[in-house]
Amino acid sequence: MSREKLCSSEVSVAEQHQCEDLIQIFNQLFQDSENTLLVRGDDEPIYLPESMTGNKHQVIFAHGFYASAMHEIAHWCVAGAERRLLEDYGYWYEPDGRSEEQQRLFETVEIVPQAMEKCFCLAAGFKFRVSVDNLNGSPGDTSGFAHNVDLKAQEYLEQGLPDRAQRFFDALAEFYGTGVVTAQSTKDTPSDIPNSQTSACEQGQPVQLPDPVLS
Repeated sequence: MSREKLCSSEVSVAEQHQCEDLIQIFNQLFQDSENTLLVRGDDEPIYLPESMTGNKHQVIFAHGFYASAMHEIAHWCVAGAERRLLEDYGYWYEPDGRSEEQQRLFETVEIVPQAMEKCFCLAAGFKFRVSVDNLNGSPGDTSGFAHNVDLKAQEYLEQGLPDRAQRFFDALAEFYGTGVVTAQSTKDTPSDIPNSQTSACEQGQPVQLPDPVLS
């Protein structure tokens, strides 16, 4: 998982974007259907399967950071059924301090989850930052990575997201009243998810992705 989502800039989030809301939305959608809970953690983000928790699978995000929750949910949406039986999905992770070659390998596996995360942020009206997650290494030119994330996110908006990601996206758009949709969006979002008090955009308008922001 991307550890750069722990950066201090996430300490101060807008009042309308609270991690408790994400926990409520996610758990109402998936605690029964997928036996999975979103959990606020006190340390590094991690995914723990039921076999390790003794109860439900847990998507644990870092320190109550809203962006960390979004990022970890995206990784959960990417992981298939077999990977969701493994700690941290059995993913390879090279820690901060990667060389340029290692960074390019890292980026190839981060395009899809970060594109999903960008869609989630659009649905929630939350600023998305591309994470290169290599503050102490040699990331090199990351503009191509940001561009690829942007292209994949646009593809998702035009063609729709995978099932779990689409359900979460639609629930976010309903809760925050952003009116953001994909080609697969449905009006049959869960009625037990309350609406946020933020102002709603006009429903169903085409989305223009903002320029990617590197962090």
